[in-house]
Amino acid sequence: MEENDIKIIQYDSAFGEDTVRMWRESKERAIGQKEIHSFEEHVFFLNNILNEDNKIYIAVANDKVVGIIAFNESEINQLYIHNDYQGRGLGKKLLDMAKANSKGRLTLYTFEVNRKAQRFYERNGFKIIGRGHENEENLDDIKYEWVR
Repeated sequence: MEENDIKIIQYDSAFGEDTVRMWRESKERAIGQKEIHSFEEHVFFLNNILNEDNKIYIAVANDKVVGIIAFNESEINQLYIHNDYQGRGLGKKLLDMAKANSKGRLTLYTFEVNRKAQRFYERNGFKIIGRGHENEENLDDIKYEWVR
């Protein structure tokens, strides 16, 4: 599939279920465990909570959601790419949007088991600034920071 077949648009709740399906599959493969929240709770979170403090954009190819990013001017809250679309530059394109809309500094967390994400963020200028496990999944995580 050509890169230009992918459109990045502002998230709309009409894409809620498709977005959550892609997000859950991507996350499950990345961390090796099932999502702890129900599908309905996840859609509610996306439509009613995540959008309070974040801009949300999705990548759509042939009417199918293939990526999501949620960010504000200081933090990336979520970034997931459809398993079949990883490694094609889409994550970088979404990350660059967040960088362009930031105050010149962004933080994010990723799970320690997600080595692929760590390599991706480090390749894109993020440095480790902390470690912990203060998340619902109770997995070790890494806090990253990017400074322009």
